[in-house]
Amino acid sequence: MEPANSTRFENIASKMCRKERVAEELRGTAYRLNDVPEALQEARSPSGAAVVENAMEKLKAGKNNIKEKQGHDLDRLALKRKSESNNKPGVRKEPHLMEPENQALPVLLPHIPLKSLMEVEMKLVYTDEEDVTYEFLAAQVPLPNTQAKCPGSVNVDSPRLPGMSRQPQMDKWLQVSLKDASTCYRQKKYAVAAGQFRTALELCSKGAAIGKPFEASPKDISSIASFIETKLVICYLKMRKPDLALNHSHRSIILNPAYFRNHLRQAAVFRCLERYSEAARSAMVADYMYWLSGGSEQHTSKLIKLYWQAMIEEAITRAECFSVMYTPFAAKVKPEEVDKLKEAFTRKHPDYVEYIYTDPHGLHSLPQTANWSCPSPQCYLLTLGFKNKEVGKFLEKMSSRKLPAFSEHKAPFSPLTKEEARRHLETIGKRILPIMDFIRGTKLTETFCACSGVIEKLQHASLLGRLQRIKEQSQVINQAMAELSTIPYLQDISQQDAELLQSLMADAMDTLEGRKSDKERVWNKIQKVGIIEDFLYQLEDSFLKTKKLRTARRQKMKMKRLQSKQPC
Repeated sequence: MEPANSTRFENIASKMCRKERVAEELRGTAYRLNDVPEALQEARSPSGAAVVENAMEKLKAGKNNIKEKQGHDLDRLALKRKSESNNKPGVRKEPHLMEPENQALPVLLPHIPLKSLMEVEMKLVYTDEEDVTYEFLAAQVPLPNTQAKCPGSVNVDSPRLPGMSRQPQMDKWLQVSLKDASTCYRQKKYAVAAGQFRTALELCSKGAAIGKPFEASPKDISSIASFIETKLVICYLKMRKPDLALNHSHRSIILNPAYFRNHLRQAAVFRCLERYSEAARSAMVADYMYWLSGGSEQHTSKLIKLYWQAMIEEAITRAECFSVMYTPFAAKVKPEEVDKLKEAFTRKHPDYVEYIYTDPHGLHSLPQTANWSCPSPQCYLLTLGFKNKEVGKFLEKMSSRKLPAFSEHKAPFSPLTKEEARRHLETIGKRILPIMDFIRGTKLTETFCACSGVIEKLQHASLLGRLQRIKEQSQVINQAMAELSTIPYLQDISQQDAELLQSLMADAMDTLEGRKSDKERVWNKIQKVGIIEDFLYQLEDSFLKTKKLRTARRQKMKMKRLQSKQPC
């Protein structure tokens, strides 16, 4: 990138930082980090159970070093707090939810112009486009100033292919294909370049990735394939065909989920498709991955957060059926405090009060205050108000389940007809999923089940398959697999969640490849269990109501008999 462009990006980032500081001053002490009590949740360790072999191999290599880095951060933070406590009176703050008058102000999201977004994309998404040759062949020895911060982690600033620990000997035919593709790319013949990259990807899928295929590690092969997928994403974005880039962006993450630029390119594709909530989540994950992999440049992190913030702003602006309010908090919320939030929301958004729902389990982060290295990060409660009461009720019902059932099917023991599948797809897929995507745009981890949010997408894919909408089904399943491969990097997972993740990934792969099985897909089993649970609860409610009516009727009849026996 030329010095002039770099200076312009720095000016944009510094300008947005000044705007955020001014906005924080206007919001008052409720939004100052020094006045916020300690959050409930500890800083997340990047370790996770062994779920996807390729993902976990990459994660284990840098696990100890990242923990050591977090330990140093905690020591520095403790020294800072100790020095501050010497200058301040020792007053212990109890965890509490701030008063509604101070906290119910919606977080101010300044408008970010499209020009700034495009400049951020040029810096982060289309990086190194002038040298699109095979990146890990560009330098035999990494530069001194680009050494990875954590041994074994991704070197985010190195021209070497991310995820590769050594210099492989590439297959000669694959090298020829990639050289031809890079030549066409530099000549701005993006369609021809995409064809060459597709040829390279086909060679790679047939085993022609490394010169000595029997000595190649799965990690090296997946990194090479991920690199080719990302180049296809860039070519299709240059051709203004984001629909063709979508599956390639998902597959680049499946193959190399630890590389933050893969998530940013996915965010750019979602933005071009006007799927801003999903773009916001991709940008949030990219920012977390940048920190997790040892990224130290604050300028890069600020640009990612700027992009994340812009996507949230656009998603809120375009939302028609619901409105939102973020509230800083640092403790478990009590029912009476939730009522106060609803009252505050009613005053702020009187047009969206048919049903008001506060996510009690969500630890939401916003780009203005996100700091992944902080042991007590600023967290927010998300309150949603709906114009349609049924949508709000259904969403709250789904969020209270440990394993979600993404269906309104009332007959658990009868198959779903095509007409019912079409109706569910219209009512649930188009009305509920966008809201769930918005919620996950500021929620990095899940509380009940690590795979929540992904299971619903796979159940949605089953509806698409039922209606023979194979292309859409493929896109949804690829997106779900990309999210599944990322989960072990985002949070610690239990053994039960690890087994569920493996089963979901295996069934998703079988569905994509058209392999049939006598066993039902895992997500469909989960949905059936949820439907049966609902059916049993309805029977129980009906029984209790009937029993109550019968008891009342018997009491009434008994009173009548007693009155009739009394002498006049």
